[in-house]
Amino acid sequence: MNWKLFEELTQLHGVSGYERQVSSFIAERMDPYGDRQWIDANGNLIVFKKGTSPSAKKLLFCAHMDEIGLQVIKINDDGTLMVKGLGSCWIYTTYQSRVMFRNGVAGVVSSRVRPEKVENQMVNLFVDLGVSTKQEAEQLVEIGDVAVFLGDYLELAGSCVTAKAIDDRVGCYMQMQALMELEAPKNDVYLAFTVQEEVGTRGGGVVAHQVRPDVGVAVDVTPAHDRPGDLEGSNALGKGVAIKISDNYSISDEGLVGTAAGLCRERGIPYQKDCIYVGGTDAAPINLSGDGVKTIGFSVPTRYTHGPHCIASLEDISSTVRLLKAFMDAEF
Repeated sequence: MNWKLFEELTQLHGVSGYERQVSSFIAERMDPYGDRQWIDANGNLIVFKKGTSPSAKKLLFCAHMDEIGLQVIKINDDGTLMVKGLGSCWIYTTYQSRVMFRNGVAGVVSSRVRPEKVENQMVNLFVDLGVSTKQEAEQLVEIGDVAVFLGDYLELAGSCVTAKAIDDRVGCYMQMQALMELEAPKNDVYLAFTVQEEVGTRGGGVVAHQVRPDVGVAVDVTPAHDRPGDLEGSNALGKGVAIKISDNYSISDEGLVGTAAGLCRERGIPYQKDCIYVGGTDAAPINLSGDGVKTIGFSVPTRYTHGPHCIASLEDISSTVRLLKAFMDAEF
C-alpha cells in the first residue's frame, strides 16, 4: 500500500466546486494505468480500464474529490471575513479551526458571540486573517474565495491516521490503489472521481448517465459509532470494509450485497454491514440514473468525519482495497 499517496491526497485543496488541483493530481498518476481518461463538463474525472473477460460487465466506481470548506461572502470593515459553508461544516469544530485559501493565505475561525452562544449558525462565525482593515483584507482575499480546513496527516496508535479531507480522499486513494495493484481486471472498470458530492451528490448521476453501467459502486466513508457523543449504530474502526446496506438516500441491491459479502468470506477480508440513518453517497444518484442501476457502497468507517481531524484505520482501508480488486474480477 502506497500510504504516501494517501497522505498527499488528503493535503490537496479541493473544496466542493473547486476540485481542479485534486483532479489534476489524480489524472497524472492514473495515466499509466487506464486505457482512457476524460474530464466531463462538470469536472468529474473518469478513468477507464478495459476488462479481459469476454463476458465483462461495466462497473462504475465513484469516489468524490471534494471536501467541505468555507467561502467568503463579505469582507467587513475591520478586515474579518464572513463566510458560508460549502458542505456540512459542524459549527463547533469549525470554531477556532485554522483555514487556508488557495493562494496560501491562512486564517483562524473565531466567533462574533460568546462560544456557548454560537449555536448552529455560520453567521456567528468569522475568519480572522490577522489584519485590521477591509483594505488590508482585500489585498489578500476576494468575495467568493474558498478555504479548506488545515489538518495535517498524522499517524496515530492502533494503525490509525488522522487528517483533513479523509472524506473522501480515502475513496479516491482506494480506487487508485486497487487499479494500480490489479492492472488487468476481468470487468470493464470505470473509476470516477466526482465533484460536488458534499453539496448534494451532484457528480455521480452525471457520470452514470455517460457510462450507463451495469453496476454502480460508491466508494466513500461512513460514520463510525464506536465513540460516545456521535451517531448510533454498529460501525467501528478496525472491523474491516463497511458494505453498505442502506442510508438516508439509497438501499443497496441485495444481490450485490450477497456477492460482496461472499467475496469477503472467500478471501478472508474483514467486513461489517453498514446500515446508517444519517448520510448518503453518490450511490443514490447512480441508482436513479437512466433506467435505473443496481448499486452498492464500500466504505471506510471514520470518526469525527466532517471536521479537520477525521480518524480512520489503515487496516480498514487495506480491507476495502482488497474487496475492490475482488469486485472488479467478480462474475455478475
